[in-house]
Amino acid sequence: MLRFILKILLLPALVFSSFQGYGQDSSVRQDTALKIIPAVWDLASCLQYAKTNNLQIRSLVLNKQSAAEDQLQAKSALLPNLSASASQSFNHYNVTQSTAGNAINTSGSYGLNSSWTLFKGGYLKTDIRQKELSVQSAGLSILETENDITLQITQAYLSILLDKESIVYNQDLVKTSEAQLAQSRNRFKAGAAAQKEVAQFEAQLATDNYNLTASQNAERQDKITLKQLLQLPESKNFDIVKPDTLIGATTIPDLETVQKYALQNRPEVKNAELGIQISDLNLSKAKSGFLPTLTLGAGIGSNYANDPNYNVFKQLNNNFNQQAGLTLSVPIFSNRINKTNVAKARISLEQSRLSLENTKTTLALTTEKALITAENSKTQLLSATEQLKYNTEVYRIANQELKIGAANIVDFYQQRNLYVQAMQAYIQAKYNALLAAKIYEFYLGTPIKL
Repeated sequence: MLRFILKILLLPALVFSSFQGYGQDSSVRQDTALKIIPAVWDLASCLQYAKTNNLQIRSLVLNKQSAAEDQLQAKSALLPNLSASASQSFNHYNVTQSTAGNAINTSGSYGLNSSWTLFKGGYLKTDIRQKELSVQSAGLSILETENDITLQITQAYLSILLDKESIVYNQDLVKTSEAQLAQSRNRFKAGAAAQKEVAQFEAQLATDNYNLTASQNAERQDKITLKQLLQLPESKNFDIVKPDTLIGATTIPDLETVQKYALQNRPEVKNAELGIQISDLNLSKAKSGFLPTLTLGAGIGSNYANDPNYNVFKQLNNNFNQQAGLTLSVPIFSNRINKTNVAKARISLEQSRLSLENTKTTLALTTEKALITAENSKTQLLSATEQLKYNTEVYRIANQELKIGAANIVDFYQQRNLYVQAMQAYIQAKYNALLAAKIYEFYLGTPIKL
């Protein structure tokens, strides 16, 4: 019998342990699955992964879930509550001298109680509406953060692409310098070049190798930045896709169109507008504190005491009682609590209006700045393209002259430096123009694609 009782008592613990073990196995499998990440990422995959795994976004998602729970609680406040109560007493006392020993007297009381707020100055329905807006506001906060992270990821992604192109360009310079050094050494052995010329080519090769290493280190650093935005675990095998062609903006939209769309659709503006509505409802809730509250209450209960003349069930039946009533609470003087709440709610409403005005002003200035940046970047790209075109041709001619010995080494390096500067300016201008155009179009609601 004892073993049977122990099995009954231990069964819930065993079942719980089984479910707990299963949950842990599932968690392990889930964590393992999360660690299986691709080695090569395109921009779309980066943006989608960040929206799901970025810790800041995940925290805001939890905030929205919490706001949804507050909304459910506000709706439940319209319903009556119900509570049960029970008490059991055991009283020990010594009996009289004529009776040996002692005695224990028992008593108990049981009941059900319910209350229902029928009227609270409109507070309950206003609170429900306010909580609904809070859920919407939490959702818009998620969109705001997603937009910010989208721009940050795009910038980091393009920085890596810039680094990759710089690496290829520097690798070409290293190969060219190696070939020129080899040619110079051969000429030196043949007596057609001086030792100084060989040393100059060796110095240039060292400089090119240094620049190549610097561009490779820049790529590593920018990859770390992107991984931090994605909240990726440490992974050595991480790289991004280099598009065959980069899609740039052919025309730049006019500022009025972009600003109009942004002011009507951007989540930060909508959130600021919701902030005014939430503050206005909070003012209505504060004003309801001056109004009376009507509550319906009801309850049933019974009790018994140890009595040799009446058994327990007869006492519970005889003592069974029911009660119901209405309670009206009228605020007359509340130590200025209600008046203060209303005054602070008005201040909060005015702050929300200022916040909306500031948000719109900031957004308008941001879009204008984005337009100026896009236009300047486009102009700089055109200039850098022309500059590279002419310097490439001059550098090609200088190379040919160097091969046949018709060029001065000083003049050659001067043309080479101009070509290097033009190439660097072109690569930088190309990605700056692309990023500026994508950011400006993003305020028009255009998804970022490469």
